[in-house]
Amino acid sequence: MAVKLIMLIIFFGIMIGVGVMTRKHASSVNGFVLGGRNVGPWLTAFAYGTSYFSAVVFVGYAGQFGWKYGLASTWIGLGNAILGSLLAWVVLGRRTRIMTKHLQAATMPDFFGKRFSSNALRIAASAIVFVFLIPYTASLYNGLSRLFGMSFNIPYEVCVILMATLTGVYVILGGYMATAINDFIQGIIMIGGIIAVIAAVLNGQGGFIEAVKNLSVLESDVPITLGQQGAFASFFGPDPLNLLGVIVLTSLGTWGLPQMVHKFYTIKDEKAVKTGTIISTLFAVIISGGCYFLGGFGRLFDSPELYAADGTIIYDAIIPQMLSSLSDVLIGIVVILVLSASMSTLSSLVLTSSSTLTLDFIKGNLAKNLSEKKQLLIMRILIVFFIAISVVLALDPPTFIAQLMGISWGALAGAFLAPFLYGLFWKGTTRAGVWASFIVGVGITVANMFLHFIESSINAGAVAMVAGLIVVPVVSLLTPKMEKKQVEEIFTCYDEEVHVKRKVALPEKEGN
Repeated sequence: MAVKLIMLIIFFGIMIGVGVMTRKHASSVNGFVLGGRNVGPWLTAFAYGTSYFSAVVFVGYAGQFGWKYGLASTWIGLGNAILGSLLAWVVLGRRTRIMTKHLQAATMPDFFGKRFSSNALRIAASAIVFVFLIPYTASLYNGLSRLFGMSFNIPYEVCVILMATLTGVYVILGGYMATAINDFIQGIIMIGGIIAVIAAVLNGQGGFIEAVKNLSVLESDVPITLGQQGAFASFFGPDPLNLLGVIVLTSLGTWGLPQMVHKFYTIKDEKAVKTGTIISTLFAVIISGGCYFLGGFGRLFDSPELYAADGTIIYDAIIPQMLSSLSDVLIGIVVILVLSASMSTLSSLVLTSSSTLTLDFIKGNLAKNLSEKKQLLIMRILIVFFIAISVVLALDPPTFIAQLMGISWGALAGAFLAPFLYGLFWKGTTRAGVWASFIVGVGITVANMFLHFIESSINAGAVAMVAGLIVVPVVSLLTPKMEKKQVEEIFTCYDEEVHVKRKVALPEKEGN
């Protein structure tokens, strides 16, 4: 216990220390929200990765999908790395940085408002961000509390309040730079932690080969497999179709999540984009691939503690059960690993929500003339407010982790992914097309919460995203276009000439 407490105290001290040291970067709105658009590749890549992967992935998703799909759940991690990280950086990174700088947009709702010249779109987008980030935040506390309860016998309420308070302190002190530097430190901890945990868990099962052998003799209880053996150690697992839905939501969904896309607003330069792409992808392979790979062995730890009174499996208890037999030092590492993942994501969520409400809803609407000093004050107050709401919700969560995250990701990515992507690349995107995506994305997710016409909230989110990608171009082709001169001016940012070294690009014409 002493070792684990010392590790926690050191960890918390470093997080708060970073917040104190970065206060000077948070003295302006641009610095507080965007880090002055001067953040390097390592900080940006780790901020992207640590915001992506949290206790929701390590405890909730890895446990649930590892149980359902066995080793095939590793595909989710690889999908996160290739589609959610590599392609996201390649497709969105550069264009997002260029156009948001040109429009002087600081948030995703601000982008929609300026790209499509609509204050109503800005307000609607900020409302969607605020409402649907709350359930996601609540899920972070829930996953973390189970590991704290296992390690320290600390009540759930204490875990929630402690994590919320510490995160709030360093975000309020240092803004984006505090979160970015802490994300880097937390990312290093996550990499070392996941490697150590996988090695320890497999060693406890007699090694990798023996663990796979034991997994291969289990019969599947998923009806589609007809009970054949080996499904949980197979290439595509017992239910490939639903596995694909999970990959789509957890990978493609990042393209439309405001707290993820926001990282591209802040990146420094071209070199940082290229380096960040590589770092972010490798980080995702290790963290996400490692989490789902570990979860794939969950059924080897089957025990009565994993079942509720009615006989249903408690997915959030699977990973803690796998880790319960580890040494105190390893359990301490695991707790700090998941704490790092959760606090980095939480800091990103509260900063996104507070800046969105301040800059896109209050400023210019509720308060016409708002000084920079007052904007910073309001953002800091809203960080406290947002954390307080999420804590209240987390103390009495309505459902388990993956459902909460599925609802949040489904609504946000379903509403924003398509119009953001088309807005960056296609001049023909219209306001009506954006509205249609907002309605379809939120509509499908919310309707499914009550009607359950799609069994899984995960699959409902995937359907919402795909629907948006279809709806936006169809509606845009059928509705009035934006003023051509205005659109052309917006897209001039991509045509501005820049001089680069010959090793970056060959000249078009060259003498003999």
